[in-house]
Amino acid sequence: MGTDAEAGAGKATPSGKTPSGKKESVFHRLYVGTGAFDIVGARKRWYIFFAALVLVSILSMLIRGFNFGIEFEGGTQIQLPAHGAHGEITTSQVTESFTKALGKEPSETQSVGTGNAKTIQIRSEALPVDQVTKVKQQLFTDLAPEGTNGQPSAQAISDSAVSASWGGEISRQALIALAVFLVAVVIFLAIYFDTRMAAAALISLIHDIVVTAGVYSLVGFEVTPATVIGLLTILGFSLYDTVVVFDKVRENTRGLLGLTRRTYAEAANLALNQTLMRSFNTAFIALLPILGLLIVGYVLLGSGTLQDLALVQLTGTLVGVLSSVALATPLLVDFKMREPKYQQQAQRVAARRAKAAAREAEGEDFDATDDDALAAELRKEKAMAAAAGVPARTPKARPQNKPRRAGGGVSSAKRKR
Repeated sequence: MGTDAEAGAGKATPSGKTPSGKKESVFHRLYVGTGAFDIVGARKRWYIFFAALVLVSILSMLIRGFNFGIEFEGGTQIQLPAHGAHGEITTSQVTESFTKALGKEPSETQSVGTGNAKTIQIRSEALPVDQVTKVKQQLFTDLAPEGTNGQPSAQAISDSAVSASWGGEISRQALIALAVFLVAVVIFLAIYFDTRMAAAALISLIHDIVVTAGVYSLVGFEVTPATVIGLLTILGFSLYDTVVVFDKVRENTRGLLGLTRRTYAEAANLALNQTLMRSFNTAFIALLPILGLLIVGYVLLGSGTLQDLALVQLTGTLVGVLSSVALATPLLVDFKMREPKYQQQAQRVAARRAKAAAREAEGEDFDATDDDALAAELRKEKAMAAAAGVPARTPKARPQNKPRRAGGGVSSAKRKR
């Protein structure tokens, strides 16, 4: 409660104006972190926003479902070089040949790699051996892909069967890891902070998982094992940002019950403002390599694995930093304000401010919203209370029968010396 940032808190109103009426810029308010953004005060609006996100995500998962990859549903994968006797082979040409052979389009056709290593991958539902042979023969007839010797070769076209059990095993292990992670998080936060902070962080993490999954369902991104792995990695980032904010909240609220300068909600909101710029900077730095991974994986290499991993991390990072700032801390405030001791402290703060406002109305030059003025007033009251408790000093009475010496009580013998 004694840092310079906290001492200066309150000098900017939620509208971004100083007591002198000067308008502060948004970037200045972000950098200084004086509590000008009333995030906790508007928590009901944030609750509605996050509830809407969760509702849309759940409805999308129930109605639209997920676009599971071949690893989860099983199927057949056919691969051939992207270079043929007739020039570069495109995905549209491969799709056309597949459709000509079987009378239906494949589930997915994509290019992977660059340069001479570039290949075309076809994914479809599980096909019998005779249909696979028919597709491979049609691809060789239409496109004549080149082998390693630079000549058209039917052996350059390969096929493989993917079992759905492999993707299911990956999902099962991921769910076990997720459950262990959440339990460990709750135990750690309950020990390091308290149970209410642990509950708020857990709700925020569950929100991040549901919304990220809902985004994948809503936009139709393909769900692969890389997607599941990426979903687990974003939880660590979300938890890190939440712990940073909670640590500042704990610092600002230490000894708060014995003070009347701020309520718990105001101290938590100040902590949010003081860590807001750090949260944004951390998210920005984290997004740079993710965007690089997305560009390299999708634009340059055309790799589906890198693309899926980057997309889930991009979505999860944005959702995670937003929930850490606008969901976890407001939830913590509501949990704390249910305790009678914090309610009573808030009542004392309100009573003190009402008293200060009454003094100001009587003509005294005192600003109840200025923390410096409040601190000065508190020191003044403490000094007056200390002075009132000191007993009055009275001169010591002189005995009646003891004569007073001449010269102020000093004997003539001592004067001679």
